[in-house]
Amino acid sequence: MQLKAIIVDDEAPARSELRFLLDELGKTEVVAEAASVREAIEKLKEYPCDVMFLDINMPEATGLQLAEALRHLKYPPAVVFVTAYSEFAIDAFKVNAIDYLVKPVESDRLDQAITRVEEQLSLRAKVQKLDRIPVEKAGKKILIPIDSIRYVMAHDDYAYLQTDTDRYFSTVSLAQLEKRLDGHGFFRVHRGYLVNLSAVTEVESVTGGTLLLTLEGCEEKIPVSRRRVSSLKKALGI
Repeated sequence: MQLKAIIVDDEAPARSELRFLLDELGKTEVVAEAASVREAIEKLKEYPCDVMFLDINMPEATGLQLAEALRHLKYPPAVVFVTAYSEFAIDAFKVNAIDYLVKPVESDRLDQAITRVEEQLSLRAKVQKLDRIPVEKAGKKILIPIDSIRYVMAHDDYAYLQTDTDRYFSTVSLAQLEKRLDGHGFFRVHRGYLVNLSAVTEVESVTGGTLLLTLEGCEEKIPVSRRRVSSLKKALGI
C-alpha cells in the first residue's frame, strides 16, 4: 500500500521536482502540496497523510516550527526534511524527524528515507495496539486504552485520568504521565492539566488572555495557562 504524502515548500519548482522523484519510486501518493506552514496545516486537515516532506526556510514560519506543532497531534505524520541547508540537521532530529535530505535530492537517498518512514509507521501501529495505562478503581488495577483518555489532572504527587465515561486514580505523577503519553497527541495546557488534543471540541477566550477548553464527553472545562496559549493555538492549527 502506498504512503500518502504532503509536500511543503515555498518554491514551486522544488515541489515539482520532489513530486517527480516520488512518483518515479512509486511508494507514495502525493495527496497535496503547500507553499507555507499555514497552508500545510489546512491541507493536513483536508488530506490526512502518513508522511510530510518539509522544507525548513519558508515565509512566516519555518518547517521546524511546523514539525514541533505536529508532535502534539494524536496521530502525527512522519516528517522528512528536504532542504538546501545542512546546518539544521541537529534541530530537525530534536523534533523527531525521520530523515533529513539535502537538495538536490538523489533518488536512492529518497528511497532510503521512505523505507525509514515505512518502518517507523509499522512500529507505531504495533505500539498503539499495546498501549494501555494502569489505573486504580474500586481497589482494582485496571488497564485503560490511551485513546480513551480525555485529560489528566494533577492531584498532589498523583493524578486522575478522565475518560468520557469515568474518572480513574493513578499513583503516577502528572509529570511522569506526560512523558508516558508523549507522541499520543497530549498537550500540557496548565501545570495541573494534560489534555488529549483530539478531544477538544471548543476553545473559549476568557479575561486575562487565557482560554477554556471543552472536551468531548466532559462537563468540566479545562483552563489553559497564559504562557501556553500561543503554543496550544499552533498545535490546534487555530
